[in-house]
Amino acid sequence: MVRYADDFVILCESEAEARAALREVEQWTQAAGLTLHPTKTQIVNATTSGFDFLGYHFARGTRWPRKKSLRKLKETIRHLTRRNSGMSLARIIERVNQTLRGWYEYFKHSNRWTFKPLMSWIRSGRRSILRRRARKRGRGRGSDHRRWPNAFFDALGLFNLEAAQARDCQSLPR
Repeated sequence: MVRYADDFVILCESEAEARAALREVEQWTQAAGLTLHPTKTQIVNATTSGFDFLGYHFARGTRWPRKKSLRKLKETIRHLTRRNSGMSLARIIERVNQTLRGWYEYFKHSNRWTFKPLMSWIRSGRRSILRRRARKRGRGRGSDHRRWPNAFFDALGLFNLEAAQARDCQSLPR
C-alpha cells in the first residue's frame, strides 16, 4: 500500500488479489463511515494501462507527470509570460524559473524523456516574445533557433529541466 493523506494505491500480484483487497477496503471504509470515490476507485493493470496518482501517471514500470499536471504548468507559464508583456526578458526568466524550479522538485523523478519536449516548448515561448519585440509576426521559425539558440537562454539563466535531471541522475562521487 502506498498512502498519502486520503489517497492510496494498493499494489497486487494478480487481479483476483486486487479484487479481494478492494472488498476489504470497502468494508473497512464503510465501518469507519467513509465511502470510496466511485470514479477514482479502480483496478488497473499498471503494465498496460497505468494509473494517475499524486500528479504522476504510472505505467509500464515508469512514471511521468500526468496530462493535467503538464497542462497546469503550461497555463501558469503562459500567464507569467505573455508576448505583449512589457517586462524585460531577465525578469520574465526570473518569474518562469521560480515556477520551473518548484515544478521540477516535485516531478524530478519522472522518466528522462519528460523534460526535453517541455524545455523546447518553454524556449519556443521565449523566442516568440523576442520575435514580437523584433517586430516580427507569428511563432518562432528555423532562423529564430539560430538567432536565439538554446545556449542563449542558458546564458540568461533560464532553468533547464533537462540539465537539472542530468545533474541529479549522476552517480554519487566515491
